[in-house]
Amino acid sequence: MKYNQLGRTGLFVSEICLGTMTFGGDNDAGIWKMIGALGQGEVDGIVGKALAAGVNFIDTADVYAYGQSEKLLGQSLKNLGVARKDVVLATKVFGEMGPGPNDKGASRGHIMDSVQGSLERLQTDHIDLYQIHGNDTVTPIEETLRALDDLTRQGLVRYVGVSNWTAWKIAKALGISAAKDYARFETLQAYYSIAGRDLERELAPMLTEEKLGLMVWSPLAGGLLSGKFGPGAPPVNGARRTSFDFPPVNTDRAWPVVAAMREIGDAHGVSVARVALAWLLSKQHVMSVIIGAKTLEQLDDNLAAVDLVLTADEITRLDEISALPSEYPGWMLERQGGARRPKPFMAKA
Repeated sequence: MKYNQLGRTGLFVSEICLGTMTFGGDNDAGIWKMIGALGQGEVDGIVGKALAAGVNFIDTADVYAYGQSEKLLGQSLKNLGVARKDVVLATKVFGEMGPGPNDKGASRGHIMDSVQGSLERLQTDHIDLYQIHGNDTVTPIEETLRALDDLTRQGLVRYVGVSNWTAWKIAKALGISAAKDYARFETLQAYYSIAGRDLERELAPMLTEEKLGLMVWSPLAGGLLSGKFGPGAPPVNGARRTSFDFPPVNTDRAWPVVAAMREIGDAHGVSVARVALAWLLSKQHVMSVIIGAKTLEQLDDNLAAVDLVLTADEITRLDEISALPSEYPGWMLERQGGARRPKPFMAKA
């Protein structure tokens, strides 16, 4: 297992992050039961195996199974006797947690109320990484950032991050934080996969420039890149993608990528899923890839992606076959910027 800096900070996190969307949801008839519905015993097994493999980074959210995920995770760490300093806990706030008009969003009120609930469910006195889970079009950015800064100054939160925001809004938030000396976003949690590379248009350059760490969610495109799906593949009973078709993927472009990954996987004797994860781990702008699992077998296969080293030719082949179609202003930037690219540094004799 490799460990990378959490954004610009001195904290190091594993390149594989354990996601917990599959924890809980057994009493829910909707989305959370379809995603996982794992109970305490199953959660203990998955958390224990991930930690044993070198994972020190776990991501959850208050909205996952409406608090069950956080509760099961907190109890699991207690059951396993994990020292608090040995695990980096990340959770998120934004989703709807009650029937009231203020039970959602990124307002100061909802953030301050929600952090207490998360701390109690996780059975901890601090959250290592507290993330805004979505884009609030009502609350001023300054209000959200001030609340997060207050939490860090109180010691309830150590670092802050954001998820599912546009590049321009993150850049604006970073400018405000710098001007007002607020705790700044250190991470972005975003969808990214070899079947969905839209992040590379605006977000990836911003991440590199501002030194934010990228946490990738749904690296297998909701199971589409598991190898179970594709042209002519038989129906997969019980698969999450069968009942919950998310995130959206252009399958006309995805299936050739899956076919190429299947060939590469066969050459290495590994699964398509492992190739998809290894491709992501090869990208410089990726800090950590979030994997979720329903079974220990699935977890084992995903964890093994850290040991798969794709050749330069294999990465180039995958890059080319999954390349994004050109869009404005990208094609104009390429046309006009060629003569202004920096030349490699050459030392004088």
